[in-house]
Amino acid sequence: MSHIPVESIADLHEATGPFEASAALALDTEFMRERTWYPQLALVQIADARGRIVLVDPLADGVREALAPVVGAADALMHSASEDLVAFRHALGVLPRRLFDTQIAAAFAGLGAGVGYQSLVQQVLGVTLEKAETRSDWLRRPLSERQLAYAADDVRHLHAVAEALEARLSARGHAERAAADMDRMLELAREERDDPQPHLAFRPAAQLDRAGQVRLRRLLRWRDATARRKDLPKRWLLDNDIALALARRPPANAQALAALLEGGRSARRLQDEIAMLLEAPLDADEATMPLATDTERTDRQRLKTLQAVVADRAAALDLPDGLLCARRHLEALLADGQWPRALDGWRQDVLEGPLRRVLG
Repeated sequence: MSHIPVESIADLHEATGPFEASAALALDTEFMRERTWYPQLALVQIADARGRIVLVDPLADGVREALAPVVGAADALMHSASEDLVAFRHALGVLPRRLFDTQIAAAFAGLGAGVGYQSLVQQVLGVTLEKAETRSDWLRRPLSERQLAYAADDVRHLHAVAEALEARLSARGHAERAAADMDRMLELAREERDDPQPHLAFRPAAQLDRAGQVRLRRLLRWRDATARRKDLPKRWLLDNDIALALARRPPANAQALAALLEGGRSARRLQDEIAMLLEAPLDADEATMPLATDTERTDRQRLKTLQAVVADRAAALDLPDGLLCARRHLEALLADGQWPRALDGWRQDVLEGPLRRVLG
């Protein structure tokens, strides 16, 4: 079935009126994020189980407000939905009621972790999709027929793929675990939490002493918070190399700081804020915060031992190691001994006992 363009509130009501209230809707978005922190919603694709495909222009007057209840009430079928959910929340102020993510489902179904939509459709349905418009300017108007056809394909097959994956999940006994991960993705999109310890995922941080890691942590947290508030890419505020240089050796004066920030206009405008972060004394939290360590050198064997535990438990469940537990979560556990929040739920049931026994 061809797609239905929606460029007004009247178009939207007419196009979505036939949707059944209790039926799942396939959803996808096209967005741009080159100059902003938040994805700029440029197109919303919707398909029902009967193959009716609606392409909604969220830039048209009043359409976002009219679209919000449709998305907010949806039992959504999506693929790799994390950024699409952020786009929905930021642009529409809502998230779908429920989520079935076919990328998550594919991983639990034994089709590979992080599989792309094109590959998944080929594996499950034997259908080859074109991806020629991946780098399109989706904010340009009017959109071409080629762009619209590409966008429609992103929801055209989601119902059939989801149905096939649900059967595989049930057969493999992973339906509840997959559903828990989908619920978690939706909840994380709702909360938008800051990472309290961003330096732990920044590998060069291990080169720094405590004072240097404190400065780096301040800079990274400030960068994320400021980029979000100003809706700017964080690289525009402070790139990783400059953040590391500032943390390692704070400039001696304002002129030296200005010279180091010369490459970034946004950073130069915020020079006073950066100077305050570098000069502030350690507080009680910073005096006891976990430090990044060079696990490749000092904890290599312990990390390998933990990875072996993960591999053993993953094999018992017939799941990819990385789906069960990422390396960075094991490194965080080694760094501060605290159970990583990302491993709560069914992963904690599977892993905490064996990992704690190894750690002693």
